[in-house]
Amino acid sequence: MTSSVPTSASTPYPFSALVGQDQLRLALILCAVRPEIGGVLIRGEKGTAKSTAVRALAQVLAAVDEGARLVELPIGATEDRVVGSLDLQRVLRDGEHAFSPGLLARAHGGVLYVDEVNLLHDHLVDVLLDAAAMGRVHVERDGVSHSHEARFMLVGTMNPEEGELRPQLLDRFGLTVDVHASRDVDTRVEVIRRRMDFEADPDGFAARYSEDDSDLSRRIVLARAMVAAVVLPDNELRRIAALCAAFDVDGMRADLVVARTAVAHAAWRGANRVEEQDVRVAAELALPHRRRRDPFDDQGLDSDQLDDAMSQAGEAAGESEPDPEPDPPGGGNGAPEASSEAPEAANGATPQRKSPSSEPRPNGLPAKTFRAKALVVPGVGEGAPGRRSRARNRTGTPVSATEDPTVGHGLHVFATLLAAAERQTGSGRPRLGPSDLRRAIREGREGNLVIFLVDASGSMAARDRMSAVGGATLSLLRDAYQRRDKVAVVTFRGQQAQVLLPPTSSVHIASRRLARFDTGGKTPLAQGLLAARDLVVREKARDRARRSLVVVLTDGRATGGPDPLGRTRTAAAMLVAEGAAAVVVDCETSYVRLGLAEVLATQLGAPAVRLAHLRADGLTRVVTSYSDGRAA
Repeated sequence: MTSSVPTSASTPYPFSALVGQDQLRLALILCAVRPEIGGVLIRGEKGTAKSTAVRALAQVLAAVDEGARLVELPIGATEDRVVGSLDLQRVLRDGEHAFSPGLLARAHGGVLYVDEVNLLHDHLVDVLLDAAAMGRVHVERDGVSHSHEARFMLVGTMNPEEGELRPQLLDRFGLTVDVHASRDVDTRVEVIRRRMDFEADPDGFAARYSEDDSDLSRRIVLARAMVAAVVLPDNELRRIAALCAAFDVDGMRADLVVARTAVAHAAWRGANRVEEQDVRVAAELALPHRRRRDPFDDQGLDSDQLDDAMSQAGEAAGESEPDPEPDPPGGGNGAPEASSEAPEAANGATPQRKSPSSEPRPNGLPAKTFRAKALVVPGVGEGAPGRRSRARNRTGTPVSATEDPTVGHGLHVFATLLAAAERQTGSGRPRLGPSDLRRAIREGREGNLVIFLVDASGSMAARDRMSAVGGATLSLLRDAYQRRDKVAVVTFRGQQAQVLLPPTSSVHIASRRLARFDTGGKTPLAQGLLAARDLVVREKARDRARRSLVVVLTDGRATGGPDPLGRTRTAAAMLVAEGAAAVVVDCETSYVRLGLAEVLATQLGAPAVRLAHLRADGLTRVVTSYSDGRAA
């Protein structure tokens, strides 16, 4: 582990100088040995050497493959920049339909690095993963048909607190590693010491580790040469198949990745035959992220479960029953050990994964959820690409062209050429002028900020009521995850409101926060509305284009503070003034209804739906109908 502070472009931090993070280092090396594995997704908090390790490995690979380079893909890159597009200059100058290669072509033979890959738009992630798996890029667009090689090592990094990748995309990454900062004092001291030494004298520090990095490069070269000759015995192949079946992974990609990784690991340790230890290492890297089927599921692979699965897989591999007598300390069974030089040796690093059984579980919220329809914010926005409300943004489909240089996204090629052709009076090829430029108006979908405002007061504390509210909220959270929204959670009780979760794209974290919160006391409804309003204001300051939807789950009673009804009216008006759309879920269940939630809905200019009818289809149908009405 080392700080991920950007290093000097001329003197990157040496790979061999990294402290700990052995599983991360091993995953990167195995993909360097056999790129067909499919790349590495590195998940972890900031400052855990994710970027530093990738850039350091790129220097090692540059010594292995002459001309290899590290190509970084910006989050805001367009598809044209990634895969390439029509060379407009040559079209206008020479009349030739020529192709201009993109970043994937530049990354050929090197490393393509995507920082914060979870923030990259889904269709671009699909393009990257397809190219990484096939080793080629095929482009059919703008009248150009082109294909070129694009063999590279794909590495993505992400902070889970900033949002998740869809399970389908997680599965497309060959290996995944979760990294954490060590809690061992000696390890942290060594990290600080090395970083400060590097900052004081980058060249001198790099020189001290140059021989180690050179040795690593040579080992990668030798392992690459051995891969084709490594034997994967039938018994180990059966072990792999049985292991993947035991963990109930979807499809066959996991089996193939485990097999390729096991072969690469055998070659890395200098063996010509895959053994059980290679399969175990491969399973630890290739299976954890493929077991997750729901955004609310914990990631990770329980070591006890892996031990049991390996034992059962051993029977499928045709192994005899183990000797009932215990082995002497230190082994003594003659099984070969991994090379002590391999980076997977423990170096004081903290465990990378937790057992799911050690994680807190939801308390009082139902496990059963249901499919939800879309909550749609009215009108046409201009927010970040997503899958919820209508918007004009950079990833939408071109619907028209405009001369206004401040409107639209990207050049509308054919409208520009048509304008030049119409202006041309003589014969010959059209010549482009500044007045001919046309920008594309694109319409697609955006992600929104969905704020869940949950009444946790005493009148709401009944178990059946909170269970119903929890089931609907978790279902809507899943829908928000699928539609690439940000979510926030606010509860109010007693005398104040609490922001349980600030705006985030991680619904996994949101569901964990909702699983445990206090209930009881008075109902400070006004404070809850003001807290939601403050979140809307702060998000607009951070991202003015992102629109908000506030889902209020309450019985409408306001009993906290002086003049609670008057304060509620004022708070509702302040929220409406910020332009946030809303829906009120009426949680009143008493025989004699006061209708206070409906009054709140009127104050918010929002629809209301009763708790008794609180199913996702009914709720979202009301919201969608209301949104369509406002849009009209």
